[in-house]
Amino acid sequence: MLRKIRIVAATICFALITLLFLDVTGTLHLWFGWLARIQFLPAVLALNVGVILLLVVLTLLFGRIYCSVICPLGVFQDIVSWLAGKRKKHRFRYSPALSWLRYGVLIIFIAAIVAGFTAWAALIAPYSAYGRIATNLFAPIYRWGNNLLALVAERMDSYAFYSTEVWLKSLPSLIVAAVTLVVIVVLAWRNGRTYCNTICPVGTTLGLLSRFSFFRPAIDTTKCNGCQSCARNCKASCIDAKNHAIDYSRCVVCMDCLNRCTQHAIHYVPRTRLPKNKKTAEAKAPAPEAKGNNSRREFLTLTGVLAGSALLKAQEMKVDGGLAAIEEKKIPKRATPITPPGSLSASHLAQHCTACQLCITNCPNQVLRPSGNLITFMQPEMSYERGYCRPECTRCSEVCPTGAIRPITVAEKSSIQIGHAVWVKANCIPLTDGVSCGNCARHCPVGAIQMVASDPAVADSPKIPVVNTERCIGCGTCENLCPARPFSAIYVEGHKQHRII
Repeated sequence: MLRKIRIVAATICFALITLLFLDVTGTLHLWFGWLARIQFLPAVLALNVGVILLLVVLTLLFGRIYCSVICPLGVFQDIVSWLAGKRKKHRFRYSPALSWLRYGVLIIFIAAIVAGFTAWAALIAPYSAYGRIATNLFAPIYRWGNNLLALVAERMDSYAFYSTEVWLKSLPSLIVAAVTLVVIVVLAWRNGRTYCNTICPVGTTLGLLSRFSFFRPAIDTTKCNGCQSCARNCKASCIDAKNHAIDYSRCVVCMDCLNRCTQHAIHYVPRTRLPKNKKTAEAKAPAPEAKGNNSRREFLTLTGVLAGSALLKAQEMKVDGGLAAIEEKKIPKRATPITPPGSLSASHLAQHCTACQLCITNCPNQVLRPSGNLITFMQPEMSYERGYCRPECTRCSEVCPTGAIRPITVAEKSSIQIGHAVWVKANCIPLTDGVSCGNCARHCPVGAIQMVASDPAVADSPKIPVVNTERCIGCGTCENLCPARPFSAIYVEGHKQHRII
């Protein structure tokens, strides 16, 4: 029964967290956004003392229940391991803990965060790693499927679905997500929870606490017949059946051993009720290293290509009325990257962001994308080739689980200056083509741009934009709507420290 409860709870958490990264409507965060905020690393970076204490208490009471129920990467490994178990039963065996590797990785992880390299430390953080996988690999497939349904519904005069744009936000981020997925799948397919118990810094941290957990699985030696079925089905490889010992620092409380024991010799009980004849102890003595698993390396590769119709639609969007191809805009070279409103400053974002990319996948205006900068690698930065930051949108500040982008209101956003517009004379259409424009001035939401005569001495000279940098908030409306190609005649330069105007 305990195992079934754990599986149901883990399935619900995993499905909802995954949908937070896939949802195109943004409505799920109103109800289930808290699931992202109770993840361990986001809670630490946000200094959310309440959540941290909750996770600590849960671990001290029940063991590493976070790893088996709440952590999406942990549940994902269980799914892969379960699929692998369909091909080969009883495929695990006890192996001693690689303590030098576990604690070495944890020390390096903490040092990287303290030194300000949070983006690189987050490469191995479980929630962040799964977020990048969901954003870069799962979300495009999900949205292609959504676009296909929208196309079919449109043919039936139904608008229950609407198509969304699918595009490559960052090639390095895609590669990192793909490599992470392959590593996780291979490790889970062959050896279950190897990643959690050798690399994951969160697993190591909670493992230190779970040694003292009140409830824990215990082996009753009076009933145990030495069949080692529990050890051969322990995905954490933490049960030493020969010595009737369990390494509680690696046990993820999956309850599989309870279900597999035919003698009912393993029970999940309080420490005060451990068998009196021979208490279950942690496996401390070194044991022979487990032999290599001889199972084949083949694993299922999930490939769903429903992009035919979606790609056709995307191609149609690149032509102007079917007559002339529209040249895509290129990203201007900015001296200072633009960070989202609510992030306070570039340094604040870099220190608190886990690079889970939840804000990127939920940005309805296609403004956010992963950074390629070495210091802020895969953390969000803004660019306006596909859209602009609408004054009425505060989605990224609503979904951020760490406080890297603090919650702001619509009124506050209109007064936050994240950058200022810069005019590029050489690209401006009134001067290069001799036609009137004024697109930037007409659409500026704060009235920071005015059109003036390029030659004050000539009344009918072409009008050019003049930017009031004290009034401009850096929303990028002018840059996005500028008709100049491939580079806009006006672009936004970011501010390292945001200002209130």
